[in-house]
Amino acid sequence: PFGNASDCPNGSRWIMDVFNECAQDGRDVASVVLGLGSIGCFIAAAFPQFYQACRTGIMDQALSIYFLLGWLGGDLLNLIGSFLADQLPLQVYTAVYYVLADLVMLSLYCYYRVKNGGRAFPAPINAAFVFLSLGSLSSLSLLGSASTEDPGTFRGRSLLSAPGDELAPKPFSRTEIIGFTIGSISSVLYLGSRVPQICTNYKRKSTSGVSYSLFALVMLGNSLYGLSVLLKNPEPGQGQGDYILHHLPWLVGSLGVLALDVVISFQFLAYRKGRPGSLEERDALLGEQDES
Repeated sequence: PFGNASDCPNGSRWIMDVFNECAQDGRDVASVVLGLGSIGCFIAAAFPQFYQACRTGIMDQALSIYFLLGWLGGDLLNLIGSFLADQLPLQVYTAVYYVLADLVMLSLYCYYRVKNGGRAFPAPINAAFVFLSLGSLSSLSLLGSASTEDPGTFRGRSLLSAPGDELAPKPFSRTEIIGFTIGSISSVLYLGSRVPQICTNYKRKSTSGVSYSLFALVMLGNSLYGLSVLLKNPEPGQGQGDYILHHLPWLVGSLGVLALDVVISFQFLAYRKGRPGSLEERDALLGEQDES
C-alpha cells in the first residue's frame, strides 16, 4: 500500500507518505532535501528567462532553436528513461517539470519569432517541434495514468533484500535496459544542446536577450540533483559502484553539462560590454530609416 510504514520501519514517515521513498538515515534524508532543492532551482530558473523575453522582445534572436529543441528532446527522453529504469521518485518528478517548462519556453520562442517577422522554420525543425510536443504530451498523460493505477510504481528502491545479504551487482531487467539506453541518449542530447547556444552567442558577440539567471540556476539545480543521487544509499545488498552504474546516464546528464554551462558563463563575462549582434544592429538601423 502507498506509504505503508511496514515497508520502511526505520525510515522517515513523512518522506514515505509524501514521496513513497524510504529514507532510513541522514544520507537518505539529505538526498531528498537536495532533490527538493534542485526542483526549486529548476522551477525558478525559467522565470528570469520569461521576464527577459518579455522585456527585450528578442528571444528568437538570443536563443538558438536547436538549443531549445535539444533541451526538450533530452528532457523528454530523461522522463521516459527515468520511469522505465526505476529511478528515484524525485528524479521522475523533476523530469516532469522539465518537460512542462520546455514547452512553455518553446511557445514563447515561437511567439516572438512570429511577432518579429522572422522567417518560417525549415520543414525538419517544424517536424521535430511537432514530434517532440506530441511525444511530451503523450508521455505525461501515460505517466499520469500509470501513477494513478499503481501508486507504488514510483518506488525508488526495493526493500526486499535483507541488510545482511552479500553485496552483489543488481541485474538489469529488460525494461531497465530500455530506460538506461533512453537515459543515455538523453544525456547526449543535453550535452549537444549547449553547443548551438554557445555558437549563437559567439556569432552575435552578445548575450543580450538571454538571462544569465537561467543558466546559473540550472547549474545550481544540476549540482544539487547530482549530489542528491550520489548521497542516496544503495539498496540493501547492492554495492555503491553498482548503484552509480544504474544511475550513470542521469549523473552524466546533470553533472556533465556543468562544464558547458561554465563556458556559457564565461561568454556572459566576455560579452557583457560587447557590441550587439548583427540582427539587433539591423533592426536598429531599419528603425532609424523609418523615422527619417
